[in-house]
Amino acid sequence: MKGEIMAQKQRAVVLFSGGVDSTTCLALAIERFGKDNVVPLSIRYGQKHGKELEAAAAVLAHYGIEGKTMDVTKLFAFSNSSLLMQSDEAVPQGSYKEQQDREGDGPVSTYVPFRNGLFLSAAASLALSLDCGYIYYGAHSDDAAGNAYPDCTEQFYKSMGDAIFEGSGQACSLEAPFINVNKADVVKEGLRLHVPYELTWSCYEGGAVPCGHCGTCIDRAEAFRANGVEDPAIHFAK
Repeated sequence: MKGEIMAQKQRAVVLFSGGVDSTTCLALAIERFGKDNVVPLSIRYGQKHGKELEAAAAVLAHYGIEGKTMDVTKLFAFSNSSLLMQSDEAVPQGSYKEQQDREGDGPVSTYVPFRNGLFLSAAASLALSLDCGYIYYGAHSDDAAGNAYPDCTEQFYKSMGDAIFEGSGQACSLEAPFINVNKADVVKEGLRLHVPYELTWSCYEGGAVPCGHCGTCIDRAEAFRANGVEDPAIHFAK
């Protein structure tokens, strides 16, 4: 972000869900700062299942890093997002584009209202408390397409980055290294970094294996296919 100053500490908080994008972000932060200077932050927000948090724990064990966990479930108690426990909506099948072709452009039913805004605010407070000068999050252009997830757009990133930079006394900057690339590019970078994708979880359903039909499963499969490799999580589950 603009105006970085030399006083910023070379440590980073990484918003970390245990999925493809956040795990790749984690690997990038480790490459830049070293694992002893990286603080992964996983958040419980009332998800219908705990598979992603189980994946996060497995990835952290792989890297030998201890993460932090917060519970903000009550903040989303009034939302009917199909990702949340209290929702009576089923997680829709089909790609995000197919969902928007049916329902129109704009947020999809799996969008949790202003989730990334709240998560990044929590991450900024943690970063300042732990003497970290950077926050990483894994938004990419596929999630922003059609405004499916408004808190993954480049404009949101720039605005939130400015707010964090100024609100931290110019001590903390927001980094979204994939904001202008798609998920295939994220996977390409992760393959370079030898990310343990076999340990990650992306599916919105909580079954024993990924459903293969929700928007994030479809995006994930296409990203690995574009890189000419089989998704190692699918192979690992066989």
